Amino acid sequence: MDQVVIREITPEDNEQVAKVIREVLLEMGVPKVGTAYADKALDDMYGTYNIPKATYYAVIVDGKIIGCAGVAQLDNYEGNVCELQKMYLLSDARGKGVGTKLISVCLEKAREFGFEKCYLETMPYMKAAQKLYQNNGFEYIDAPMGNTGHYSCPVWMLKTL
Repeated sequence: MDQVVIREITPEDNEQVAKVIREVLLEMGVPKVGTAYADKALDDMYGTYNIPKATYYAVIVDGKIIGCAGVAQLDNYEGNVCELQKMYLLSDARGKGVGTKLISVCLEKAREFGFEKCYLETMPYMKAAQKLYQNNGFEYIDAPMGNTGHYSCPVWMLKTL
């Protein structure tokens, strides 16, 4: 894989990022309701994350966005916990260390923001993603934290920063 660039999203990235996210969700057979697929935010990820203590990254190879992820305060939760949000990589970007680099950039920013823990939600059959998260220090927890609105995501993980 050529030079991988991970940078904060710009308004010009919105369309490509939404396309990447929806493509991965469809590939994985994710329900369109109760998951990120239905989030209004998908079409304006720049605007969604252009708030305090939040950021979203685009992964670029050869001028093309091949992945993305972000961190933000965990919704409807009292406490200093962020959520690793909307992390998606196109199929040809997987298994090449890109996910680990992307998580690392996100968690470093979460620490800069002063968060103490990072939470995430995923799907039971996304085994490769869960392995990636485990390899990066996330552990399974027994119940959801906060209320993200993603009631169709029954796997929850947490990492102490």
